[in-house]
Amino acid sequence: MESSNARRIVYLGLMTGLSMGLHIFESMIPMPTNLVVPGAKLGLANIVSLYVIMNFGTKDAVIVAVLRTVLTSLMAGTFLTVTFFFSFFGGLVSALVMGIAYKLFGKHFSMIGISLLGALTHNLTQLLVAAVFIENIGILLYLPYMLLFAVPTGIFVGIVTNQVNKYYSIS
Repeated sequence: MESSNARRIVYLGLMTGLSMGLHIFESMIPMPTNLVVPGAKLGLANIVSLYVIMNFGTKDAVIVAVLRTVLTSLMAGTFLTVTFFFSFFGGLVSALVMGIAYKLFGKHFSMIGISLLGALTHNLTQLLVAAVFIENIGILLYLPYMLLFAVPTGIFVGIVTNQVNKYYSIS
């Protein structure tokens, strides 16, 4: 195995572990907003997804997002449950969208803009998954409430990612 490839694999393993830790930590934070917007989260693992997109690329960010959701669900005992599918498809689609946006529009969009796009995509994807499970597209009426929470958290994730990349860029 080539040295640079081994280094990349080690970094991606560390990024997967970090995103898992952030995901687990976030699940322990009591969210008073869940009274108004059930299921709302900060999206801390998206910091790692954005960081990986910036430093390794979209393909690696998708791999990290998939590994994070599969491994944390196995640890939590939620593998192949409804919550697994929400997390899996939300993380997968948002990583893909953020990666494509970064590659195509990274010179025109800030990390905050790309993070917002990821937060919005994550919420929309989760609602589409919910619509499939409950067989009712009416759940999409919940989207405006979720977006009220997605905007500030998307901004927060973008700001944090900028700072992390500023001080810990791999390049």
